[in-house]
Amino acid sequence: MRNLTIVFLLVLFFVSCEYFKQDINKLPIARVNNTYLYENDIKDLISEATSKKDSALIINNYITRWATQQLLIDQSKINLPQEKQDAFDKLVEEYKNDLYTEAYKSNIVSLQLDSIITSTQLENFYNLNKENFKLNDELLKVRYLQVDINFTNLSKVKERFLRFDNKDKIELSELSIQFISYNLNDSTWVKKEALFEALPIIQESYNQVLKKSNITQLQDSLGVYLVKIEAVLQTNDIAPLSYVKPTIEQIILNKRKLELLKILEKDITKDAIKNKNFEIYNNK
Repeated sequence: MRNLTIVFLLVLFFVSCEYFKQDINKLPIARVNNTYLYENDIKDLISEATSKKDSALIINNYITRWATQQLLIDQSKINLPQEKQDAFDKLVEEYKNDLYTEAYKSNIVSLQLDSIITSTQLENFYNLNKENFKLNDELLKVRYLQVDINFTNLSKVKERFLRFDNKDKIELSELSIQFISYNLNDSTWVKKEALFEALPIIQESYNQVLKKSNITQLQDSLGVYLVKIEAVLQTNDIAPLSYVKPTIEQIILNKRKLELLKILEKDITKDAIKNKNFEIYNNK
């Protein structure tokens, strides 16, 4: 009888150790079935600046959400078919593997990627792939400015705006603080819709603006507008290099990344075979 008692106590001791093994070196603050929430799990929820009242509220809310989630997880494991649980576990494992491998590959690529793209490389790619850069939108080179209806210096501004030599550009730039809105950079291509958004009045008089060889002057209740369209590209025209440059740069960089990844995957497999860390067994 005494021996049986000793055996029972030993079994109880080991079972208790197993049950509370998570408590060693950790301070539990909540439990749902056999899952524990520890003090370390919530240490980053609050800062020293957080008041005691707010800290208690934040922690209590977190514990309640954690417990609810854990209870739902436990119930799902009881009620969901095992094959569905296995499928979920497989998805979780695949997602974890993807996170690890993508993070590693991204790190290697960032260290080894040559991000310098020369003008020659841009031009070569553009010339070889021009047909892939047909426009879906109309593009314009345009300058404009908008002033108040009672603007007193309109004639001089209009003269500078039309002539638009280097001196005029400087003077207009200095006067721009008096403009309601403006764009004096007419060397950059912009979408027609972007111009309509900036100056809705243009949309109503667009054909008139296009036909004018000089500047167009328009007026509404919001002000007076001076508009000069320098160049137009229609839908299905080949986009200029300056407009598609960011796209080409991204394409070239993506191609370089893919090449690096192919080399990485090939080398890591080759090294594993060489070091006998990867073997294929022929069991036939």
